Amino acid sequence: MARILVVDDQHLIRSGIVTLLRTVEGLGPVVEASDGVEAVAAAREHRPDLILMDIKMPRLSGLAAAERILALGLDPAPRIVVLTTFDDDEFVYAALRAGCSGFLLKDMPPQQLLSAVTATLSADLLVAPAHVRRLIERHAVHPQRSRTETDSTSLLTGREVEVLGFVAEGLANEEIAGHMCVSESTVKTHLHRVMTKLNLHSRAQAVVFAYETGIAQVGGRPVRPDAPDA
Repeated sequence: MARILVVDDQHLIRSGIVTLLRTVEGLGPVVEASDGVEAVAAAREHRPDLILMDIKMPRLSGLAAAERILALGLDPAPRIVVLTTFDDDEFVYAALRAGCSGFLLKDMPPQQLLSAVTATLSADLLVAPAHVRRLIERHAVHPQRSRTETDSTSLLTGREVEVLGFVAEGLANEEIAGHMCVSESTVKTHLHRVMTKLNLHSRAQAVVFAYETGIAQVGGRPVRPDAPDA
């Protein structure tokens, strides 16, 4: 049963989401926090599977809290979805870059919110690939990763680079397996190694990383030729 943490400094919004989630059969306990500082403490104590986090809060923002929570090294790491009242590309991109799995508007219909929660628990990506590419075009035209982060791609094998490129295109594991003529379990193994080597926390973050380091490009997916195949 999935454990969920809801974080929002506005009591009415937070309690409304908590009450809604507690009506769903099959979900585990739903706990709440009123700001980013409380969110980090609650994540450490309750080890939630999913965190719905407001992006603008006193004391510690949602993005800063997400980074601290992911840095705790919880196993398994929680999937974090950022909540906001408006659709702002910069905040969406920053959330994905920090390791969040998606982005939701607070004013979305209740049933849509519940569907999004279910999707995130099972799919690890709550942003459509087309939307990710639009964000990339606006924010990752010029690489933003540090030299150290960019050089870390040398740790990847040729197969791992190929898998990461397909992920950046928005392909599901089953589709990647078909393109590479391997089993889906093999794709999952390669992707797990990519995430571990690059210290990535979500599939969405892997997409951002691929574009910012040049492994993938808008309109094409170059694969580094000098990477070993193993």
